[in-house]
Amino acid sequence: MGPMGRLKYMEKIIDLVNKHNEWRRSCINLIASENTMSPICEKLYTSDLMHRYAEGLPFQRYYKGLKYVDEIEDLTEKEFKKHFNINFVDIRPTSGTLANYAVFSSLAKPGETIMSLGIDGGSHISHEKGGAIGMLKYEIEHVVYNPENLEIDVQKTGEKILEKKPKFIILGGSVLLFPQPLKEIKEYCSEVQTKMVYDAAHVFGLITCGKFQNPFEEGADIITSSTHKTFPGPQGGIILANLDDEKLKTKIQNRVFPGFVSNHHLHRVPCLYAALREMQEFGEEYTSQILKNSKALALKLNELGFDVIGKSKGYTESHQVLLNVRKQGGGKIVADKLEDQNIILNKNIIPHDNTSDPDNPNGIRIGVQEMTRFGMKEKDMEQVAHFIFNIIIENKDVKNKVIEFRNNFKNIKFVF
Repeated sequence: MGPMGRLKYMEKIIDLVNKHNEWRRSCINLIASENTMSPICEKLYTSDLMHRYAEGLPFQRYYKGLKYVDEIEDLTEKEFKKHFNINFVDIRPTSGTLANYAVFSSLAKPGETIMSLGIDGGSHISHEKGGAIGMLKYEIEHVVYNPENLEIDVQKTGEKILEKKPKFIILGGSVLLFPQPLKEIKEYCSEVQTKMVYDAAHVFGLITCGKFQNPFEEGADIITSSTHKTFPGPQGGIILANLDDEKLKTKIQNRVFPGFVSNHHLHRVPCLYAALREMQEFGEEYTSQILKNSKALALKLNELGFDVIGKSKGYTESHQVLLNVRKQGGGKIVADKLEDQNIILNKNIIPHDNTSDPDNPNGIRIGVQEMTRFGMKEKDMEQVAHFIFNIIIENKDVKNKVIEFRNNFKNIKFVF
């Protein structure tokens, strides 16, 4: 069989990838956990680094051929330490969940008690029994959360911390509309030597630019995060900390490798550096626009009759907007309808969600960070809200209008 004949074996997969690329660039992407890298990051990503292995730490490798890799990784770690004014960074976790595994397993032993937000409070699955926490066999207690005002009850949670003495508490989370009372909770944690971990995966970009809250200044001992949501880097994870305990630093590093990660996908590393430099240069403008856009979207959706969660608190102070769509058939049905019209978002459990059908929860979660990166502003978010209204309330077919509108936003902004 000649080269042309052999190429036919590749046609199907190439066709599918091309179809995916074309389709998603014609969609309005509102997934709260996604973003798009800049052209320079994509170029760095597709380098020879993607073929190489580098077990261990810079200048302490098990493999050869890494003299430039060591410098790249060392430079990137130093830039993150400098930016956040911290003494510990590990960029090797290949996801935020693996970053959580490494940190959680360093702070507590199986059978010991930890505390998380719970689903009502916005936990990520890795914070609960179904994920890392359950697999690490911890006893789980939850903060006392009021789903009516979307706030942690600090006093009751503090009393619970003093009573249960958890090894650590994990805050931050997956559904995160507003800053959390870290400083107040830290006072209770300090009394019983409970470590405070903040999962910044969703708001890491906002935190990087001082637009959400400063977990380290407010009491967090360790931040875990992914690097591809409001922080527009490569998919992967990161651990940041200010730690005087050298044994704990070493334990976390050893949990990453050889514990949970062997090769840490070296092509991610220069992209992390480039993304951080982009945020240092353009992040003030970018994250400010994210916050303007999420607020504008929430206000318009409320005006159009949707049940936007958090109204009494101003809807949102992050990139996320959360809707209760029970009256419109539930999260799955709404998300399916929108996908058919080239608007992409996800169903989501919402606070006080008593649905008996976990596959069709009452909520949807919206994130504006990617469309902001493609140049959308407040008036554009209002148009997006109108599209959602047309599709869900009026049952109209506006797919062609959505595609035409999306075609106005093809180039990534806030980049070198």
